[in-house]
Amino acid sequence: MTLASLAERIAAARASGDLASLTQTTPYTQFLGITLERTDDEFICRLPYRADLIGNPLLPALHGGVIGALLESAAIFHLLWTAGSNAIPKTINLSIDYLRPGRPLDTFARGVATKQGRRVANVRVEAWQEARDRPIAAAHCHFLLVDDRVPPPR
Repeated sequence: MTLASLAERIAAARASGDLASLTQTTPYTQFLGITLERTDDEFICRLPYRADLIGNPLLPALHGGVIGALLESAAIFHLLWTAGSNAIPKTINLSIDYLRPGRPLDTFARGVATKQGRRVANVRVEAWQEARDRPIAAAHCHFLLVDDRVPPPR
């Protein structure tokens, strides 16, 4: 996929309000099966449980990398939907707090931009399973908001 076609897919998803097509812009979210669900005032990323996402079979608990991917994806999708850019933000850094084991259940995450400038955005994300007030992980993310203009070929 070229940068131009990626930007077109993101713009089309935003224009149509089709959240499902937004998750199809990145292969890793497709692989994990992450979907977006819209409510009245927000949208939530959903990671459906699959047995191959378990990292510790003795507990059993979801792999921390999968939870981290959900948190980062939720932050990126939040920025894609709200920032108005048609380019995927570049991760500067990501700090994750694992608060309790992710049980073999569907997991949800929601991102909120705490500060968004022209070039950098700070996003706070929480992930939970059965109860939103009992998060299993939280993240602070910093992103570089890239210029979505595609340079001419050389």
